[in-house]
Amino acid sequence: MPRTAITLTETIEHLSVLNEHGEVDTDLEPEISQDTLLELYRAMLLGRRFDERMLDLQRQGRIGTFPPIKGQEAAQMGSIIHLKESDWLVPAFRETAAEIWRGRSLESVLLYYNGFNEGTIIPEQQKDMPMSVPVGSQILHATGIGYGAKYRKNGEIVMTYFGDGATSEGDFHEGLNCAAVYQVPVVFICQNNQWAISIPLKQQTRSETIAQKALAYGMPGIQVDGNDILAVYVATQEAVQRARNGGGPTLIECVTYRVMMHTTADDPSRYRSDEEVEKWKLKCPLSRFEKYLQQKNILNDTNCEEIESLVLDRIQTAIHKAEQQMAAPPDPLDMFDHLFEKLPPHITRQKEEVLRYLNSLKTGNRREGEHNG
Repeated sequence: MPRTAITLTETIEHLSVLNEHGEVDTDLEPEISQDTLLELYRAMLLGRRFDERMLDLQRQGRIGTFPPIKGQEAAQMGSIIHLKESDWLVPAFRETAAEIWRGRSLESVLLYYNGFNEGTIIPEQQKDMPMSVPVGSQILHATGIGYGAKYRKNGEIVMTYFGDGATSEGDFHEGLNCAAVYQVPVVFICQNNQWAISIPLKQQTRSETIAQKALAYGMPGIQVDGNDILAVYVATQEAVQRARNGGGPTLIECVTYRVMMHTTADDPSRYRSDEEVEKWKLKCPLSRFEKYLQQKNILNDTNCEEIESLVLDRIQTAIHKAEQQMAAPPDPLDMFDHLFEKLPPHITRQKEEVLRYLNSLKTGNRREGEHNG
């Protein structure tokens, strides 16, 4: 029996529309209105400045540790813009800009990174899942939600985010395989930022690209310049249309870079060189987009300063509101309110016990309260 080549129906492309000098390939340039371009710029700038301000707050001890997003704004904004309110966002833990675009308040982010339950509350009508800290587990959730959407034929689609490190997890393989088998409407966005905490990409996989892993599951895959918002926009637009039209899932690899640390708890200088970081800073997605908008006469010194000022004011207002809220001590009884729809008897007794104790503190009769408990 001879060996024969197997013809694969899918191929992997790399897409770049806007280079680091702000020069655009006009054949690939998407049609985006001037208002939308400015809206995207404001969102990217807000994500960048909020990230920088949170780092200041963390270093001052005013919030806990958090994962900076600096350098990954284009990968988030170029993709999330295609979701409707009725669609689902299933984030990992580094999608702050995308979550804010979907309506999450800056105050909520600050409360979350200070350990307040209030920072985890998502409005009932909003179809966003809480951020997933376990690496890759949200991929399975996205596939499940996508299966439900297809079963109900409600026209909803799902977009989920994860890093290059998540592609080494079993959840990634199970989620993508299941999504392809059942042709569910899910767009998988991999923000390949080159580092899984301190492990470089070359130690994560022997594959030349992450996008090519889509071929193994029988779904379209594409690699894009993740610091090029126009490339991300085009690739995601195609994937979203495919999902809405019943064409199933897509894997998009956004090649980007985590300029800052994995979280504020680690020191990246212990595992990567300054030269590498400086090289990627030249590919900054925000300055690249600024140059593009300036060349199209959409952005100038005047409106650029106005946008910067509005963004900084919004951040400062949010910090003030969040710190006012955090100054008030939380109600300890809240811990009983979000586990069960109807409290079982033994939890009810515990809640009553804590209430008696708290009342005894107010009346100064602590000994009696402790005894009754």
